[in-house]
Amino acid sequence: MHVLISQKKSSFLAVTGRRRVGKTHLVDEIYQKQLCLRVTGIQDANMKTQIVNFAQKLAEYSNKPIISLPQNWQELMLLLKTYLQSLSKTKKQVIFIDELPWVATKRSGFIQQLAHLWNDYLSKEKNFILVICGSATSWITKRVLNDKGGFHNRVTDHIKLRPFNLAETKEFLMSRDIRLTDQAITELYMVIGGIPYYLEQIKKGLSVSQIISQLCFSDDGILKYEYENLYKALFEHSENHEAIVATLAKHTGGLSRSDIILKSKVEAGGPYTRAMEDLLMSGFVDEIVPFGKRKRGATYRLMDEYSIFYHKFIFPNRKKDKDIWTTISNSQKYRIWTGFAFETVCHRHVNEIKNALGIAGVFTEHYSFRMKGDKSKTGLQIDLILDRKDDAINLCECKYYNDDVTISKDYATKLRQRRQGFIHKVGTKKSVFNTLITSYGITKNAYYHDVVDQHLSVSDLM
Repeated sequence: MHVLISQKKSSFLAVTGRRRVGKTHLVDEIYQKQLCLRVTGIQDANMKTQIVNFAQKLAEYSNKPIISLPQNWQELMLLLKTYLQSLSKTKKQVIFIDELPWVATKRSGFIQQLAHLWNDYLSKEKNFILVICGSATSWITKRVLNDKGGFHNRVTDHIKLRPFNLAETKEFLMSRDIRLTDQAITELYMVIGGIPYYLEQIKKGLSVSQIISQLCFSDDGILKYEYENLYKALFEHSENHEAIVATLAKHTGGLSRSDIILKSKVEAGGPYTRAMEDLLMSGFVDEIVPFGKRKRGATYRLMDEYSIFYHKFIFPNRKKDKDIWTTISNSQKYRIWTGFAFETVCHRHVNEIKNALGIAGVFTEHYSFRMKGDKSKTGLQIDLILDRKDDAINLCECKYYNDDVTISKDYATKLRQRRQGFIHKVGTKKSVFNTLITSYGITKNAYYHDVVDQHLSVSDLM
């Protein structure tokens, strides 16, 4: 983004990412000295309201009152162009339109007029940076990035802002003088993910249990009611998206397309396809392809930590006192849930796992593997497989435990049979490694040396 300031031409930048991920803060921080106009769309407002809002901001930045309110976007763009022509050409001028999908109401013509302004004027100058931003990643992708009309191939740069990973979360908390152990940060991450706005609400000196209780279960906790607007702010007809999310939240290992449609009751065809494309594009859902296949048999897994935790624990207990968290966190239900949540964290950190294994430069694809059992054979499920182009495969076992993991005789037998069963079923000639990823360390006893090829802890991912 800094580079665009020094370029001797105008630039068009799109910044996308889910709600609360820090898009607006990033643009404001980098371009605060160059901003010549900053407008934020109003959620669920009609065209007239959006025009009034835009016109008021234009009057504020230009120091010229709007004598006659524009009746449409064409009239407003003419006023904007007049203002921009009056600005100095010796410095970069940044026009920042935040929450663009809210501004561009249906049949308003805003997108066409903005494209015309870029093509007819801004792109022909050398001193402008047009920045558009929005949480509805799929909307901006379809209407701007992949547009076949006026915006076709016009975007100079696209920044897709993602949530912090574990290492970035730790660094962010330390910058605020909040010092938690790597294991505590991991537990917190499993609940709220790496969303900067959520992390900003954490108070210094609290334990993870206190943080979760305060954010998710107290009456003034931002995450107790955040979910109610999360998907509505991102998607049109969000009831389909929410139905899919609610269904996947109950099946943490993922579901097939047909199972999602059956359980969510979202209409097959267009309604389901559009909603799922939105969720995949926005990073809420991940498509997990079975080993050795391309598309057929894919499962879809909910990746948004907060949405999973909300459906599992916040929603069922929203009418109870905040102290309910003490009971929940000590329950068997929560302990079982942490195992699945840790798997989701590992799926999100495939690149970090590769770095820790020393294979960052090796082309790798990740898969899942499931084999149904019957009376004659035991079923087999491997949630994360790294298939490497250097003739090796890592079968990753993700274990969340509040202490060092000790490999017992029975567990060693399970790991050994899992590797042998996988090799037999897929017929691979590659080297197959049992790779354990744990929340703490591991006891290196005889069984460990017998069946475990590599071990990583969450500290290695940070």
